Amino acid sequence: MFREMRRKKQLLSPEDTIAVMDRCTNGVLACLGDEEYPYSVPLSYVYFNDKIYFHSAKAGHKIEAITKYPKVSFTVIDKDTVVGNEYTTYFRSVIAFGKS
Repeated sequence: MFREMRRKKQLLSPEDTIAVMDRCTNGVLACLGDEEYPYSVPLSYVYFNDKIYFHSAKAGHKIEAITKYPKVSFTVIDKDTVVGNEYTTYFRSVIAFGKS
């Protein structure tokens, strides 16, 4: 259903993925917004019992967008260390796909 990860060596194990979700507290929700423009919004979350719970008001752009187009993705960045002398970045993130 979804594309395979291109850089498979970077793929986190299920245990590491859960650890990232448990450790972090914020991420970016991406959905389809007004006039079908992409809309992404940073927000706080809790990962509990294999579900992601978002902090949210009961109304607004985000609620309208996910009500109209319930397919979303949510990205959590756990590590982003730039190592200039190596011309690289040590980066770890989790992307979850789902329906609201």
